[in-house]
Amino acid sequence: MQKHKYYVVWKGRKTGIFTTWAECEKQVKGFVGAQFKAFDNEAEADAAYLAKYDDYKGKPSSHGKWKLASVKPLLPSLCVDAACSGAPGKLEYRSVNTETGEEIFRAGPYSEGTNNIGEFLAIVHALTWQFKHNMHIPIYSDSENAIAWVATGVCKTKLKHSEKNAVLFALIRSAENWLAENELPEDKVLKWETNLWGENPADFGRK
Repeated sequence: MQKHKYYVVWKGRKTGIFTTWAECEKQVKGFVGAQFKAFDNEAEADAAYLAKYDDYKGKPSSHGKWKLASVKPLLPSLCVDAACSGAPGKLEYRSVNTETGEEIFRAGPYSEGTNNIGEFLAIVHALTWQFKHNMHIPIYSDSENAIAWVATGVCKTKLKHSEKNAVLFALIRSAENWLAENELPEDKVLKWETNLWGENPADFGRK
């Protein structure tokens, strides 16, 4: 059975929420600078229409779904995520403020990395950033592997060391050393529940 979509038009001949693509298309086709996006349910569409198009531009339609959930992530908090084009491939990672989406830091691109390495480094980077700024708030990641690696203090990647990814392996060693020297508070690094909350706010929007 095909899912029913809801279409938000922020800028078009008419703005609002439309329940068919045909109606949405009438408002945006040929309209210069049209702003619109499809959502899976009415509640998400309602929330998006009250927000700004820029909050959703280039991001999954489930971005911001957490705001509608009955059980929400802890706030204030940070979210981290990584993006890797290939396996191995060009790797980036970043952190954002969960509530506002403001980017806290971004690192990369690094050559011949993997997504799990990026997720691991992102968490440790967020930990060290908080340490430097004397902050004590939760960090969310949607990578179970990376969370487990941080908990054990070891990046258990199977990636082979090469000249091209030497910088990455240096960062991994530095991260492992920092974890060995610092004890993490309980519930400091938490799992982002994608099924409940939609895409991680730090997602790069490249899926």
